[in-house]
Amino acid sequence: MKRLAPADLAVPELHAHLVGAVGPRPVAFASTIDADGRPNLSPFSFFNVFGANPPLLIFSPARRGRDNSTKDSYHNVKAHPEVVINVVTYAMVHQASLASTEYPPGVNEFEKAGFTMLPAEKVRPFRVKESPVQFECMVKQVIETGTGGGAGNLVLCEVVLLHIDEAVLDARGRIDQRRIDLVGRMGGHFYVRAHGEALFELPQPAREIGIGVDALPRDVRESPVLTGSDLGRLGAVTALPDETRVNEHKLTELADLFIQHQGRNDDLRAALHHRAHQLLLAGKVEQALLTVLAFNDR
Repeated sequence: MKRLAPADLAVPELHAHLVGAVGPRPVAFASTIDADGRPNLSPFSFFNVFGANPPLLIFSPARRGRDNSTKDSYHNVKAHPEVVINVVTYAMVHQASLASTEYPPGVNEFEKAGFTMLPAEKVRPFRVKESPVQFECMVKQVIETGTGGGAGNLVLCEVVLLHIDEAVLDARGRIDQRRIDLVGRMGGHFYVRAHGEALFELPQPAREIGIGVDALPRDVRESPVLTGSDLGRLGAVTALPDETRVNEHKLTELADLFIQHQGRNDDLRAALHHRAHQLLLAGKVEQALLTVLAFNDR
């Protein structure tokens, strides 16, 4: 692999590597007001949620790399520590990009980008009507990470009120990831749309502890057929099946492979692993595990 020391790179090159590798990044469409009460609206992809108790969002209007200048949003939250963070959907992305234009201070990006201003309830900055989720926030702290071009300015925002469009909620009242249609920022001029085939579900380990990849037989761990993703799924099971269950599966589901590859263990193992791979693609983890274990219990 190529090895790079940040100290040896120019800031633009380092920035390109960082944002090209760390992504997709959610976009904070930050609405602020300046010291004179004039609205400002700008998108930032140095952004995420960092806690729920208290509810904390952080975004960074970083110093510009080319001239070390600071952004209006940074000055605004310093002068008036309130912000409304609006999420950005695919339907909004071109307008949101337009709002990132470096207009002079005091120019209303709501008007320039064609967005509708809605009054907030607990803070003075405006909400973006077109955004399906709007977070009214109090700015708790601004952390300057450096004084050179490209340095971050972390704006710590405590959410004091959420607004959620009912159209993006599911039957349980939770945000439906298939309906909200969010976008994320990538490197260069690239974005990603969280929609359609780009979405997939992956249940997270809960209280039950998976056995781990290291508990799988060596021939499974070192299989040239099974992928790292395959091994991760197999290692997430909470217990290995007993020998009786493996033998039952071998007799009822795998007899054809054992007959076809009788006396050729390497071919049999490869065939079992190929079948297990297909089972995993179909989400049939238990059957896949029984299939790979059948070789070891032959």
